[in-house]
Amino acid sequence: MSSVFMPIALIATFGSVLVVGLSVESARRVRRQTDQLLQTQVGDVTIPDQREQELARPAVERIVLPLIGAFGTIGKRITPAETRNRLQRKLMLAGSPAGWDAEKVVAFKVVGTASMLLIGFLLVKAAHLHGIVGTGLPILMALVGYAMPGAWLGQAGGNRQEQIRRALPDTMDLLTISVEAGLGFDAALAQVVRNVPGPLSEEISRLLQEMQLGMSRVDGFRKLADRTNVDELRGFVLAMIQADIFGVSIAGVLRSQAKDLRIKRRQRAEKKAMTSPLKLLFPLIFCVLPALFVVVLGPGAIRIMHNFFGIGK
Repeated sequence: MSSVFMPIALIATFGSVLVVGLSVESARRVRRQTDQLLQTQVGDVTIPDQREQELARPAVERIVLPLIGAFGTIGKRITPAETRNRLQRKLMLAGSPAGWDAEKVVAFKVVGTASMLLIGFLLVKAAHLHGIVGTGLPILMALVGYAMPGAWLGQAGGNRQEQIRRALPDTMDLLTISVEAGLGFDAALAQVVRNVPGPLSEEISRLLQEMQLGMSRVDGFRKLADRTNVDELRGFVLAMIQADIFGVSIAGVLRSQAKDLRIKRRQRAEKKAMTSPLKLLFPLIFCVLPALFVVVLGPGAIRIMHNFFGIGK
């Protein structure tokens, strides 16, 4: 019987290999035909391989980010709507970083809390801490891990608002010059976007895009003020809305706004200059004066110890 089944097994094996090979070749032929058809229609193109593109991504994006997304889904269910809205507001003030949303921030809060809590327990076990310190250290570290993503987001929003505040006077001068030179207000805004980089130009570019999509200038300016939350920019937006409603000359409004912003910039600089002595007080007392005392009084102290106490003879 074995002599009968052996040829049958070999034929079946080679037949299976042949069928698989023909199937693979048929699939490759179909792909080649598709590539040739695309090349004849749209020119020389390269069909991207989804698997190669996925494997080319960093391991963090392929493994860690999906896990964080799962934590974000869990955190979304347990996070109140008010907290999510507050995080969305912080993200908007930070410029809506690419790939970030409220769920991902909540996920980082969950991961940070769990990680810092684990580190706190390990430190307590390693240092053999007990009592209030042993109980409070993990809780304190967990609170720090929970607060770190929100603190980073708030700092990013504050830095962006400060950049907008600093760029606003120069931007207003450029707007004033462009309008007085004969450009329309929208063209002057486009000129600012082309020549002044930074967060303010990004917001103005978004304003122009919204106006091109059909939004009115008044609504676009109001959304601009809500996205930035800068007092000086709010004043400019209010002045422009009033000028648009009542038909006031835009050039005169821009000239007065530029003058006020230059005065406010000088006042902020004077305020920072007045606070600089207070900031120098700490390093002066604890860093400069001790070294100065050692250099000035050190030789005299050594001589007094030699002459009166006989130390060092």
